[in-house]
Amino acid sequence: MVHEHDQENEHRHITIVDEDGNEQLCEVIYTFDSEEFGKSYVLYSIIGAEEDDEGQIEIFASAFTPSENGEDGELEPIETEAEWDLIEEVLNTLEDDLEDEEE
Repeated sequence: MVHEHDQENEHRHITIVDEDGNEQLCEVIYTFDSEEFGKSYVLYSIIGAEEDDEGQIEIFASAFTPSENGEDGELEPIETEAEWDLIEEVLNTLEDDLEDEEE
């Protein structure tokens, strides 16, 4: 069961720190909760990232623990194959939805 957070179409931004310690401003594409894993997940892209040859922007995913006040939470790496499978499923559904909207 995946819950959608009410986005109200506002673009949310998060800042991540990459492996080199550089801060990257990212745009949140989608957030959802998984009861199965008891976690929230966030899908995001780096603002200003180059598109690849197919015009696709790389989408990243992290597990996400909201902080007490519901504001910024901690991003955590996704560690299990099962979680990646869930995220791929959500991504595929999202892409299908986006393609439907464009037609």
